[in-house]
Amino acid sequence: MTSTFVLIHGAGDIGWSWHLVAEELRTRGYEVLAPDLPSDDETLTLTDYADSVVAAVEQAAISTTNLTVVGHSFGGFTAPLVADRLQADVLVLLAAMVPQPGEPPEQWWDNVGFAEAVRIQAERDGGLTGSDDPYEAFFADVPRELAERAMANERAHPSSTAMAQPWPLEAWPDVTTRFLLCRDDHFFPLDLFRRLVPDRLGLVPDEMPGSHGVALSRPKDLADRLEQYALRPVGESHSS
Repeated sequence: MTSTFVLIHGAGDIGWSWHLVAEELRTRGYEVLAPDLPSDDETLTLTDYADSVVAAVEQAAISTTNLTVVGHSFGGFTAPLVADRLQADVLVLLAAMVPQPGEPPEQWWDNVGFAEAVRIQAERDGGLTGSDDPYEAFFADVPRELAERAMANERAHPSSTAMAQPWPLEAWPDVTTRFLLCRDDHFFPLDLFRRLVPDRLGLVPDEMPGSHGVALSRPKDLADRLEQYALRPVGESHSS
């Protein structure tokens, strides 16, 4: 039976960021949707973003049987809401923020010790982590033309309202969850997620080579990973 992937982009991004991964998955026979989340509206909430994804799924009339929802970066705040609403089979967080119930995104950074984690990692790698150069921080291994296109696509997402909104779920959704971190990510320090994911999700993150922009730099390798997750054994919980 064919699986479906719904791919949710991060802050300032658009669905285009997934286009190489989406193409790879489609060649393998999967249905794929990577919508643009709303932008340039400071009144929109996290729930509005989830609503927009659900509406896009309904409009596209794609199957939600054997559904895998993937959230990248800030998409970690939206993807679990979508997975809960659509009763997804698998939820994958890709180098993504992991929220707790009631936690506003704007407080996440201090709550998880982001600044200190960046400082420690920057001392180890000579300042690559936390670099002011976006091509280094986000797209270190992305071909320059693709990185420039990604930068040109930047939009005002999320809104200040969404950033201040407490994450609305009362608990993590009852969905098989996987976390995939990128070993060459110069935005999110590795050790931060090696600590945070077990603490908040009760699971050990998987790891792969690649920068924060891994969907553009290693689309085939990432598609391989997502396909493996979609074919997981039935009945696993998010803590497995």
